[in-house]
Amino acid sequence: MLNVYLSGEIHTDWREQITEGAKGLAVIFNSPVTDHAASDDCGVAILGSEDNKYWHDHKGAMVNAIRTRKGIADADVVVVRFGEKYKQWNAAFDAGYAAALGKSLIILQQPDHDHALKEVDAAALAVARDPAQVVEILRYVLDGSLPA
Repeated sequence: MLNVYLSGEIHTDWREQITEGAKGLAVIFNSPVTDHAASDDCGVAILGSEDNKYWHDHKGAMVNAIRTRKGIADADVVVVRFGEKYKQWNAAFDAGYAAALGKSLIILQQPDHDHALKEVDAAALAVARDPAQVVEILRYVLDGSLPA
């Protein structure tokens, strides 16, 4: 089984496209919590409320980091998606963390981010433009087959 961690942008269905496309492959997928409200509020829901928004966010970030660190550490391959709409500093951090751990890293981004992500891309083993390319990389890694 290939353990793949899907990190990054949470506002589109790219994760579902990859998991659907990879059906039948020996792959286990993990990811951060993609329910934005649950992810933001997990710290205060578990550890208690905060009046100050900074500490509210900080508690959530720390609790989420436990899940993220475990997911990346356990992964054979880490896919990091940079979306169109938001600045995703957390995605860049996850890519750097995965690279520092020596994980096989696939970046999923559009060409208009090439310049901004050039250092991140340089640490990756592949830069894909769409989820279908990620699926084809996983297929090739697992059984050596090329797209039809």
